[in-house]
Amino acid sequence: MKEFSCETKIIMGQGAAQVLREQNFRRLLVVSDPFFSKNGWAERLGKTAASYEIFDKVMPDPSVELVAEGTALVQQFTPDAVVALGGGSAMDCAKAMAYFSGLDIPLIAVPTTSGSGSEVTDFAILTHNGIKHPLVDKKLRPKIAILEEELLSGLPPALIADSGFDVLAHALEGWAGTNANPMTDALACDAFHIAFSLLEASFSGDKTVRLDVHIASTMAGLAFTQAGLGLCHALSHALGGQFHLPHGRLNAILLPAVVSVNADFAGRKYAELARRMGLGSGSDTMSVRNLKNALVRLRNALKLPGTLTQVGIPAAELSARTDAIIKAALADPCCATNPGTVTEEMARRVLREVAGRG
Repeated sequence: MKEFSCETKIIMGQGAAQVLREQNFRRLLVVSDPFFSKNGWAERLGKTAASYEIFDKVMPDPSVELVAEGTALVQQFTPDAVVALGGGSAMDCAKAMAYFSGLDIPLIAVPTTSGSGSEVTDFAILTHNGIKHPLVDKKLRPKIAILEEELLSGLPPALIADSGFDVLAHALEGWAGTNANPMTDALACDAFHIAFSLLEASFSGDKTVRLDVHIASTMAGLAFTQAGLGLCHALSHALGGQFHLPHGRLNAILLPAVVSVNADFAGRKYAELARRMGLGSGSDTMSVRNLKNALVRLRNALKLPGTLTQVGIPAAELSARTDAIIKAALADPCCATNPGTVTEEMARRVLREVAGRG
């Protein structure tokens, strides 16, 4: 028996953020980073309520300590809702703050990047002692997701590239996840197609496609939160905890290699996606190879690195930390929904392929 649910109300387009005013909140807590506090967006959202507080200490890879500080503010201020404004880190932090407060407080997500899909997922990622810990609970799923087009116009190309490959990784791993069903397949396939087709244009400065990519990110989030993720994300979390690199950039490095490693388990499904993308060939093996090569070509077009050496991780340091990285990856819950049982040797194969030269 398969199941699919979408409990998040999704509002999209220009001026979508005005929906907050229609909620008639008395007290709002806006969780964001210093950038959106300084540029006025956090205050703009807060002012839709009679009173508000802003927690603007969010940093990349939010720590357990930061969440504890924010949780204390939630308990003190007792808002009607918590608004997460920002990328994946802001949403992870806000989700955890509301969750650990012990209060029944709705969460409203306003993503400013097109990548994490966190605005519709049951996931939050917290960092403690150099290890990323995925928190998974249906209580983490926001009640409202606001996809505001105005927030997308100033996205820098590097962020478009990083977050865009996060969309592709979410869609591809959701497509092959062990809990996939026809509903998640439809969302994952369409999200992958939209992102793959439009990312290069968005990267090059075409603002007219950015809302479509933003929506594709949300679609991929709906898919993977129910179908599951896999080895790419498990390794990305482990590497990110060790080296504090952007999550999407790590996914860009890892995803083609993971396709090769998982082809024994998911080759037929990868080939089906390749054919739907117009990348298919006569055999499943060639279709999977075409899919991998297409990801590499797009990665190059977006000026993303192809190896860990290229992002500043010396081969010797990677080698020294490999055992710890693999241990963390195998313990990551994302491995549970990989299309085949993840082994230590599979993880080593991926790391060998992406290591680069010393």
